[in-house]
Amino acid sequence: MDHEHNNKERSASLDLLLRFQRLLVSKLYPGDCVGQVPSAYSPDLLGVGSLLKKYTALLCTHIGDILPVATSIASTSHRHFAEVSRVVDGDLTGILLPELVVSIVLLLSKNAGLMQEAGAIPLLAGLLEHLDRFNHLAPGKERDDSEDLAWPGIMGSFFTGQSSRNNEEVMLIRKADLENHNKDGGFWTVIDGKVYDIKDFQTQSLTGNSIL
Repeated sequence: MDHEHNNKERSASLDLLLRFQRLLVSKLYPGDCVGQVPSAYSPDLLGVGSLLKKYTALLCTHIGDILPVATSIASTSHRHFAEVSRVVDGDLTGILLPELVVSIVLLLSKNAGLMQEAGAIPLLAGLLEHLDRFNHLAPGKERDDSEDLAWPGIMGSFFTGQSSRNNEEVMLIRKADLENHNKDGGFWTVIDGKVYDIKDFQTQSLTGNSIL
């Protein structure tokens, strides 16, 4: 709710779609039919499930048209990817889809029979390939993947035998750590995979912050 209160740029039509989506989910969850067999579902409940399927189909059609174009533009450069991501994040893909996926997973855990009867889940599966192609363009994806696999803070190369010279202790600084440090007034930078603190050099340098 705080996020929505601070979001002043969302259009009225998009806000209406989000409210409609939440209304559909609320009608299906949790209900009094949890655990019942499909034949016991009321016509009204099945009608809401059918409406959810139609809504999901329209949403997936739109996103299926948008994502290939977005991927094509984003593949040009990292800057293009950042701009396209910003646009997509404010579109149906970034606002409606994430909440819809979470809601359907929740509904599936509460009433799998009803969700299978509604038939909305296979429609979402068709978006996976489009989403995967777009996400693979993200800068630093390979490094992020290796960091996730190496959690909590042990470099992946350690397991391949490429340990540091002389068995020195290696501290892994994640991208989020670097960004938080710099937001607090520090000045860390990354060169060839190593983090350097150039805060002291910043005060002595005659080149200016823009070059640094």
